[in-house]
Amino acid sequence: MKERIIFGFDPFVIPFTLGMVFIILYLITGTVRIIFHLSAQERKNLLKLVFSLKLFKTIKEIITDVLLHVKIFKKNLLLGYMHASIAFGWFMLIVIGHVEVLLYIPQRNGVLYYPIFFRYFVMETNQTLRGGFFFFLMDLFLLMVLSGIALAIYKRFKSRRLGMKKTTKHKPGDRIALTALWLIFPLRLLAESFTADISGGSFLTKSVNSIIQLFPSYDALITPIWWAYSISLGIFFFALPFSRYMHIPTEILLIFLRNAGIVSSSSRDGFAETEIYSCSSCGICIDVCPMISVKDKTKFTSVYLIRELRRRKEAALATSSQCLMCNKCVEACPVGIDSTRLKLLKKQEEFATNFFSYINLNNGQNIKEKTSVKEQIFDDKQVVPNKQVVTKDTNIANKETLLYYAGCMTHLTPAIYEALFKILNKASVNYSFMDKDGSICCGRPLILAGAAKHAKSLIEKNREIIKNSGASVLLLSCPICYKVFKEEYNLEGIKILHHSEYINELIKKGKIKIEKTTLNISYHDPCDLGRGSGIYEQPRELLSTVGTLVKPIEEREMSACCGGALASTKFSYEQRNEIVKCALTVLNVQKANVLVTSCPLCLKTFSPIYEKETMDIAQIVYKQMI
Repeated sequence: MKERIIFGFDPFVIPFTLGMVFIILYLITGTVRIIFHLSAQERKNLLKLVFSLKLFKTIKEIITDVLLHVKIFKKNLLLGYMHASIAFGWFMLIVIGHVEVLLYIPQRNGVLYYPIFFRYFVMETNQTLRGGFFFFLMDLFLLMVLSGIALAIYKRFKSRRLGMKKTTKHKPGDRIALTALWLIFPLRLLAESFTADISGGSFLTKSVNSIIQLFPSYDALITPIWWAYSISLGIFFFALPFSRYMHIPTEILLIFLRNAGIVSSSSRDGFAETEIYSCSSCGICIDVCPMISVKDKTKFTSVYLIRELRRRKEAALATSSQCLMCNKCVEACPVGIDSTRLKLLKKQEEFATNFFSYINLNNGQNIKEKTSVKEQIFDDKQVVPNKQVVTKDTNIANKETLLYYAGCMTHLTPAIYEALFKILNKASVNYSFMDKDGSICCGRPLILAGAAKHAKSLIEKNREIIKNSGASVLLLSCPICYKVFKEEYNLEGIKILHHSEYINELIKKGKIKIEKTTLNISYHDPCDLGRGSGIYEQPRELLSTVGTLVKPIEEREMSACCGGALASTKFSYEQRNEIVKCALTVLNVQKANVLVTSCPLCLKTFSPIYEKETMDIAQIVYKQMI
């Protein structure tokens, strides 16, 4: 057997060392560039985080999200183990390697390759045998990583067996990095097993070593195997920035920026850049996207948008325009990338480009907006009091001055506000109807179109109307409007409530009485009310007084999108119907007598397809009201 130099150098470490130096320099340069793109205030916020108690929270998130992948574990045990075993196992191999160098060869501490190739350069002695526990740990974590790699290989070919319907298509950089990653740890096992009789080992490497020794002249393969291990590491590090695996180091920076309160203001600013490179292309967002139920629409899911943004492709706009903005991908993302915001920012940038091009084309002349929104007349007369309600009751409900806003979609489904008004009348609530003539838009269509600045002027005018109304409560029956009023209007001193919340309060306070039925009710969480606004319990509390709730297959944070969202105009009627049918399946409607939702758009989308009764939450309450 070739005699090795203890505490020395061997040329096989060169590929690893070059790759390691490259990735360190790349990460330092990239981090500096991203921080440079932050505003002065954002950099201050980041610095404050580093010197505050939030740092401990950040470190905890790095451990749970980057190393242990707790979020994936909660959704899928096998996928969670696959990711965690590779990430945490590899991390522990590096840590233990550094501890061994520090304990047994402190004079080599700081040499890049020593912790990685410790088993090659250090012969087993009485001193290193004291670290037999480290031998065991190294073998244990190596086995853990190998099991994760085995699962990853299996998933590549049999993804459905691991609970994934779809996986992402790899680009050349991904393939190179993936192949290198798959080779690193089997080669490490062989390399350390070849030298286990000299440098020491444990249950795994010594067992393999005993098999290897059965073959003649096996020692001639020692150097080639260590070379192969070093080369695979070097290739992985060189390919890392051009592959999906760049998420490994970038996600750490993303957690720091997020905890510093930084958000993206453009699709390519510092924070957005960090989000883009933090995407692991795991494909989890593909499975939850409503578009996968439509042929040829999978290519427009969030993972491909991020890939297009990363490569600065024009196709990113097309992908953004296809999205229904249901936010389900964001909820499912184990990294927490706000891909919906990235799409919206991309739309805004495109709108601004086209708008200014239009101005230049018209030689700077005054341009009349052709949207009906800009031609609206705004005045206080649009707040129309309901003449039918005149009450002097001194109960709690009547101490509030309630202003009701229907919104565009509720005006298209008037049965909702008709039922709501009957409930309010029964409860002796004094209210006014803000958009009785249907002329006031909340601003969401402009926001979704990318015209954020135009929406802002509309919002300011609407805000003035609401403030001047003297209302203490703004009541909405549309979750889309509800979310916009909550997030964009800054209505201090005015309580903003969705009608499911308000009706639930009326029932709790005894203002209205409900006769419970034997109906089995399937409740659908609308995207903007559930995922968008976090309202899950109130509708369920309310409906439990009406009948028995049937548990959907997908609900709450992972509730199905109805497919009716106006965020995308790229779907045909037939394609939307495919999404609706898929949503009805996961809503478990076959076990229900009635499907209930809290959104006029969802009601209008489900009604033509569901063969049984579809109702808004206000309608079913009114129907069972005593």
